[in-house]
Order: sequence, then structure tokens, then C-alpha cells
Amino acid sequence: MKGQSNVPFQNSGGVGKEPGSSPAQVVNRPKPPGRTKHLLTLVIILLLLWASAKQTDASFTELFEGFPNMLDLLKEMFPPRWSYFDNIVQGMLETIRMALIGTTIGAIIAIPISIICAGNLMPSRWIYYPARFLLNLIRTVPDLLLAALFVAVFGLGPIPGILALAVFSIGLIAKLTYETLETIDQGPLEAMTAVGMNRIQLIVYGVVPQLAAQFTSYVLYAFEINIRAAAILGLVGAGGIGLYYEATLGFLEYDKTSVIILFTLVIVLVIDYVSTKLREKLL
Repeated sequence: MKGQSNVPFQNSGGVGKEPGSSPAQVVNRPKPPGRTKHLLTLVIILLLLWASAKQTDASFTELFEGFPNMLDLLKEMFPPRWSYFDNIVQGMLETIRMALIGTTIGAIIAIPISIICAGNLMPSRWIYYPARFLLNLIRTVPDLLLAALFVAVFGLGPIPGILALAVFSIGLIAKLTYETLETIDQGPLEAMTAVGMNRIQLIVYGVVPQLAAQFTSYVLYAFEINIRAAAILGLVGAGGIGLYYEATLGFLEYDKTSVIILFTLVIVLVIDYVSTKLREKLL
């Protein structure tokens, strides 16, 4: 009919109105949260902060009273005693070696563990659920505690640090890898199964090509974290630059400690930059 619009739906002012929708449906849409909800959320957050501060005996008064001591510590740390730099080079190299070996061992062991934990590759839940539980248990234990335990078993030196970093790397890399495994494309695997390939051939020719770049990225990420972690493992006698932290802090030689901190910072920044560039190339 002349004068009527051919457009099936014309918005006449009802925001979000759809073809065939009744006015009742428009009214039933969720309303934005009101001011009362925002105020109640703010009150709950403030109560949680107050209760946490009360239970931990934390107060702004104590923070302000301790602030001058922080300034005194910074004054003692600067200027750094650069002549101490030659003494810590070997310790830093040992830290890098510990992180490299620990990450490598952890990455190798994480491969079969991640396959066992992946639900799409392991058909029985009686296998991958206990495996995931053990993986969560590994990640629960802090690396500093692991190093202390290994020091008690193997004695002082880099071996406990390497083992602690390896266990930490297993937990981290296996967790990230099996979660990625469960999201890979199942099409190639189904095609290989249809032509009679066994499970090992499926993993080699169907899973590895899809996962290689992400797995390498996870290993590099674990290596970055292990460099930082290895720097403090020496506090419990696990070797590396941490031994120098313990020695200088114990003798209140803060100017030497500042040299170690700055050297560690430079190493971490360089490794972080190189690792980031490699991950960008891989992904």
C-alpha cells in the first residue's frame, strides 16, 4: 500500500527493540545497577580491607613511622660499591646455569605429564584427574620451600636449586601445555585415526605440529621466572647469586647489595627482552 514503509522493523524510540518483540519483553530486560548496589559494594570492600588490616596488625601509622627507616636504608645502598662487581659475576653465571638446566629438565618431564593430563588425549578420567591433582600439588609448594627440602637432602650447592627449579617448571609448563592441548584442532587427529594410525603416531604427527610454538613459548616464560627465582634460592643455601645476597645483607653491607640488585635487574631485563622477541617470532 502506498505510504507504508517496506522496512520490516523501524525503531520508533524503543532502545534495542527487535522485530516481533512485545512491549513486555522490552521491559523485562535487565536494568543497570543502581546507586545503592554501588554503595553496598564499596562498603563490603572497605569492610574486607578493614578486617584484613585488623587481623594482620597493619596500619598506616606504622607505615608512616617506618618510612624514614626506608629512606635511611636507601641512603646506605647508594652509591653502590662498584668494586664488588667482579666478585658476583661467577655467582650470576651460576644462577643463569641453574635456571637453564632446571627449566630444561622440567620442560622434558612436563611433556608426558601434560599428555596424561589432557582429557582429549587420555580417554580415562581415572588417569587424568589424579594426574591433574598431583600437578596442582606440585604447584602448591613454593620453590623456596622446595630448595630448602632439597638442601636438607643433597646439601649446600647448586644441585638443590636446579631440582627446585625443575619441579617448579614441571608444574608451570605442564599446566599451560595440557590446557592448550585440550583446545587443539581435532580434525587432523580424527583423520589420522580413520587411516589407522596409533596413539604415538597421532601425538607425533597430529599434536606436536600444532603445539610446538606454544610449548616453546611456555618454556621461555618458565625460564624468565626461574631466573628471578634462582636469584633468591641462595638464601637457603641452594647456590647462585642468592648466596651473595645473604652474605651482604647479613653483614649490613647495603652498598654491595645494591650492586647485586642492579646486576640482577640488568640480567632479567635482557633475558625478558630476548624471550619476548623470540615468543613474538614463534606465535
